[in-house]
Order: sequence, then C-alpha cells, then structure tokens
Amino acid sequence: MSNESDYGSFGRYVEIPVDLMSPEMKDAYEFTKRLRGLVPGPHKIWLANPKLSKTIVPTGAYYQKHSTLTKAEIEIVTNLITARWMSAYASYEHEKIGELAGHLPSEKVERIIAGLPTSFEEAREDVIYQLASALVTPRIVPLGLYRRAKEAIGDAGITDVAVLIGWFTMVSATLNAFDVPANAIGLDQ
Repeated sequence: MSNESDYGSFGRYVEIPVDLMSPEMKDAYEFTKRLRGLVPGPHKIWLANPKLSKTIVPTGAYYQKHSTLTKAEIEIVTNLITARWMSAYASYEHEKIGELAGHLPSEKVERIIAGLPTSFEEAREDVIYQLASALVTPRIVPLGLYRRAKEAIGDAGITDVAVLIGWFTMVSATLNAFDVPANAIGLDQ
C-alpha cells in the first residue's frame, strides 16, 4: 500500500478546476449549474462521469422546483435516508437545511437522524415520516398506512417519497464511496 494520500479536495475525490475540465465535463458542470444554480455536494463527484451526471441531475432539480412535497416534507425523508446510510456529509448538510429551509424543529430533525421515534403535528408531515420510516427501515408498508398516505398525499406524493428515498440513497452511496466528511467544502467554483 502506498503512503500517498488518498484524499483530494472533496473527500477522496480530486476536483478538477472548471478551466481544466474536458469539454464533456464542463458541459455537465454548466448543465448542473443551469438546473440547480450551483454544483453542490455529490454533483461535484458525478462530473467525473459527464453522461451519467447529465442523466441524473434533472431528478434532483425536480425536487428543488416541482415536487408535490413541501420543503419540510422533503427534508423529513432526506434526513431519514441519509442517516440510514450514515452519510456524514449529507446528514450534516441536511440537518441544517431541514431546520433553516424546511423550518423543522431542531429536536425533530435530531431525532430523525438519531433513529429515534418522533411525530409531527401536521398530518401530511406525520404520514410522510411514517411512510418513509417504513420504507427506510426496511419494513412492509401496512395497508392502513398506505391508505392514510394515499388520502393525504395521493399516488403522486407516495411516488415522490419513494423516488426521493432512491435519490438520496444514490447521493449517500456516492458520498460514502468517496469518504466525504461532514465538513467538506471542496473547490469554490
């Protein structure tokens, strides 16, 4: 085993400055920036595979602008799944986002991340928490919970929750593969 460091500018990933990117990578960078306004967290890593990056980035952008879920509901699901996969960077970032942008009480976000039971006064938030918890644990979604979820958020909302879990599983796996720590900043570009 070599004594060279395996760490780059973003965990184990060595970012490439924009002016040194290949044309394909730069195109993926600009595509992400157009859709998201920035190139955050795992998107930095996905640039290493420009075709894949351009394929998956629209899914994340959908949750930023077009989801049937509110920001609070998205952050409930996000914090459940990133904590489930023990993704230090994603959990650190989304704990803050859940509180600041999702306006979730810090105690509730902390309980979600710690795997402790919690509940929400808002009926939609509570059923989304229960549905996502069943899917993340993993457990079978019981018929009663499914019916409550269908009544509260409909098929489109249930689909949003399920795909969001998949999205943040992919995010967490990427960040974990490159051992991105909680306080990673990366290049400012």
